[in-house]
Amino acid sequence: QRPAVVDGDLTLGFEDILQHSQRVARALIGLGVAPGDRVAVWAPNIPEWILAACGVHAAGAVLLPLNTRLKGAETADILERSRACLLFAIGDFLGQYYPAQLDGQRPSALRRVVVLRGAVDPAHKQPGDMDWAQFLAQADTVDPQRVAEREAGLRADSVSDLMFTSGTTGRPKGVMGCHGPTIRAFAVWSDVVGLRETDRYLIVNPFFHTFGYKAGWVAAFLRGATVYPEQVYDAGRLLARIDQDRISFLPGPPAIFQGMLAHPERARFDLSSLRSAVTGASTVPPVLI
Repeated sequence: QRPAVVDGDLTLGFEDILQHSQRVARALIGLGVAPGDRVAVWAPNIPEWILAACGVHAAGAVLLPLNTRLKGAETADILERSRACLLFAIGDFLGQYYPAQLDGQRPSALRRVVVLRGAVDPAHKQPGDMDWAQFLAQADTVDPQRVAEREAGLRADSVSDLMFTSGTTGRPKGVMGCHGPTIRAFAVWSDVVGLRETDRYLIVNPFFHTFGYKAGWVAAFLRGATVYPEQVYDAGRLLARIDQDRISFLPGPPAIFQGMLAHPERARFDLSSLRSAVTGASTVPPVLI
C-alpha cells in the first residue's frame, strides 16, 4: 500500500500499479496483441505512461517509447519500421492533439490508437481508435490467467523495449533492450547513486528516454522509492515541487541544475529535503558540482 506514484491528487500504491498494469495487459491481449508485438507510447511523464508500459511488459510485448517532440512524419517512420500494432498517445499536450499528427500517414500495421487523456477527436478518429476507459474495458473479456501465462514465458533475454536513437547524423536506429540487462544495470546504477527505498524521486527527465524510464521509474520501483512525475521542465516549478512534496532525489542533465541555481527566487524555497542530485548525459562543468 506504500505510494509508488504520486501525481497531484492521485496516489497509486505498489499494489495499485500491479493491478492496473495487469488490467492493461488483459486489454492488450483482448485486442489481439501477441508476445513480441511492438506497442508504442507517445506521451509526456504521466502515470498512464507507466501503467501502459508495465502492461505491455506483462503481456509479453515490446515497449516502443516515442519522443513527444517528434513531428508526425518522424513518428510515422518509426511506427512503420518497428511494425507497431498499437499506439498509446496523449490527447492534448503542448497545444496540439497528438493523434492528429498522423493523419494521412498511419502505417498499415498500426491497428488502433488509444488516447490516454480526454476523448477521441471525431475529426481524426480511425476505425478501432478508443479512449483510455474504452481500452481498459476490453480487459473484462480476458481471463487473468492469460496474463500469468504471458509473464511466465518471459526470460532474462526476452526483448523488453525498442528504443530509437535521436537520428542526429542519419535516420533513427532501433535498439533492442532486454529485461535481464535492464534490471541488472539499473540495480547497479541505483547502488552507485544512492537511491533509497524511502526516497521521493522527482522525474522530469522524459519517460521516452532511458534517463526518465530506466534510470527513472524502473530504478525507483526496483528500490521501492516513490515517483513524482513532471511533464515539462521549468526551473521555478521544480524548486516549488521540491519544497511542497519534500523531494529527496533529483537527477537531470546539467542544464536543469544550472537553471535552478540561477533562478532569482531560489532562496525563498525550502530545499532541505533534497538529499541527492545526479547529473550527466552531457559535459558537467566542475564548478556546477
